[in-house]
Amino acid sequence: MTTKIPPQPPNAVILLSGGLDSATVLAMARHQGYACHCLSLDYGQRHRAELVAATRVAASLGAAAHRVLTLDLAAFGGSALTDTTLAVPITGVQPGIPLTYVPARNTIMLSLALAWAEVLDASDIFVGVNAVDYSGYPDCRPEYIRAFEAMANLATRAAVEGRPLRLHAPLMSLGKGEIIRQGSALGVDYGLTISCYQADVAGRACGVCDSCRLRHEGFMRAGVADPTSYV
Repeated sequence: MTTKIPPQPPNAVILLSGGLDSATVLAMARHQGYACHCLSLDYGQRHRAELVAATRVAASLGAAAHRVLTLDLAAFGGSALTDTTLAVPITGVQPGIPLTYVPARNTIMLSLALAWAEVLDASDIFVGVNAVDYSGYPDCRPEYIRAFEAMANLATRAAVEGRPLRLHAPLMSLGKGEIIRQGSALGVDYGLTISCYQADVAGRACGVCDSCRLRHEGFMRAGVADPTSYV
């Protein structure tokens, strides 16, 4: 009697920052049956706590692999997240593009994810961008995601040979409360995640930056206890 070998799950690349949104996206991709290869970027951000968190999250949610690439965007600066001479805004989410925007960060990260996806023969990339409860970054908008996907399908051998890439942004139209409810239903332990722009060396959140405010409000809307460790 011949034993049937079960089919292997399709590969996908997940951009994993260690924050709330990317952890939720990883859980979603796993739930959809993908073998999740997580990619984090050490880009010269203010703290490494989020990279430690990414490692925890990848292990907790059963990622097939997790890689951390180093590309020091602090050499350019231009953002409060990569230039310590610029203060992280703490007065609440304001209209316009904030000082915490890192020039071209999502484009760089998605390009690296695209390269790994080609090597893995993966047709799917997942990213946790959101255009509802977010800080106003231009590279988190749906038109940007559509444009990058179109570019990827012009630029890659896989697409030219008939294997188009799909860029998934499943949180795009969700508020933070709904994101947290969906992630909680999928078993995400948000106590493992860090969203703060200026967490301390112990990974404790400041509680006053835009990201902390949006995160805490999300837990309140979701009716879920906030597990964040604050300074």
